[in-house]
Amino acid sequence: MSAVGAVSSCSSLRSCVWLLKPGMQKMSSFGLHTASRCAAKDYYEVLVLGGGAGGIAMSARMKRKVGAGNVAVVEPSETHYYQPLWTLVGGGAKQLADSARPMGSVIPTGVDWIKSQVIALDPDRNCVWLENDTKVSYKYLIIALGLSLHYEKIKGLPEGFKHPKIGSNYSAQTVEKTWKALHDFKEGNAIFTFPNTPVKCAGAPQKIMYLSDAYLRKTGKRSKANIMFNTSLGVIFGVKKYADALLEVIEDRNLAVNYKRNLIEVRADKQEAVFENLDKPGETEVHQYEMLHVTPPMGPPAALINSPVSDESGWVDVDKETLQHKKYPNVFAIGDCTNLPTSKTAAAVAAQSGVLDKTISLVMKNELPVKKYDGYTSCPLVTDYNKVILAEFDYNAQPLETFPIDQSKERTTMYHMKAGMMPLLYWNALLK
Repeated sequence: MSAVGAVSSCSSLRSCVWLLKPGMQKMSSFGLHTASRCAAKDYYEVLVLGGGAGGIAMSARMKRKVGAGNVAVVEPSETHYYQPLWTLVGGGAKQLADSARPMGSVIPTGVDWIKSQVIALDPDRNCVWLENDTKVSYKYLIIALGLSLHYEKIKGLPEGFKHPKIGSNYSAQTVEKTWKALHDFKEGNAIFTFPNTPVKCAGAPQKIMYLSDAYLRKTGKRSKANIMFNTSLGVIFGVKKYADALLEVIEDRNLAVNYKRNLIEVRADKQEAVFENLDKPGETEVHQYEMLHVTPPMGPPAALINSPVSDESGWVDVDKETLQHKKYPNVFAIGDCTNLPTSKTAAAVAAQSGVLDKTISLVMKNELPVKKYDGYTSCPLVTDYNKVILAEFDYNAQPLETFPIDQSKERTTMYHMKAGMMPLLYWNALLK
């Protein structure tokens, strides 16, 4: 895989920089381990569901609060991925292995790893059900189950990925196919999609478009490419300041944006993508492609659908300021699995983890939570192999920026900060 640049995406400066110093100071108290550990108990003071960014960050915090032997993480996966790097893997700037570490190496030493799948939650009885009809009880529960990808909701997928010229940066199994399709591009349509569902890192579907444009220019193929971004949304980005900047990039680079278009079928053997016009339900358009990047429909994990802890859509129903469950005071949630009205990014997790730590500390003392999460999230919008527009904003879609400069401008300095600092902060501060 050729290296044509490097950036880090969908982490945060504001929410991560403050983690660096205390995180580094406490690193010495965390040994790395790779051996799998099964739960030795059926009860824990704090039970964490999910071994992603939110689950690992909170298990580390809870270990310091109640002691390692009293905390367990439920997670079936053997590998932990730094998913923000996948934009670069799809763009040929990094390799998939750069984003991966063994799950056992990121779970804090002494915290039990329950290597199993969550099947159901029973908050009225303070327990969860796992595979093989196993029950684990808790005093406090932290839900960090992330979200699920649903390629199967697009006709022709996931089996269509067996064909060339189609990839997706949202899956470890398909991200390298994005780079293969880009590298092998000859001429025709390069199509990038955004589904009609909530997504994690909502900027990522268009980041790979900008990188593809840059790569095709670099290799002299851009004149033979018609680059299209077909999005189910009615705007390019939800915050006007950054949307205006992105529209300038789009116009300058002659990229076509088609709004209210939702991918419903892929005919991979014919290299055809079928889109529904959401403004005219039932009306479809068929586009031939030389390259297709699919952002899949996404939704809550199966265990949360119709669960007592979830809203009618299946997302964990928490107070948007404290992250405490609205009905069950000993249940909390963080990250992509929640119904918090903000973008689902690693940056949001970083900001939420500090608030949730304070919330749980007070609840454990029978006090009311006072720390409030303002909805802060961030998405470094990669617009080239050495340029980033750093979008940072709150619940009200208002910019909430870190630096005393106009962050809506493409900047090489932001790229270098993301490339050099963010992975380090993720592995050595946020997860610690």
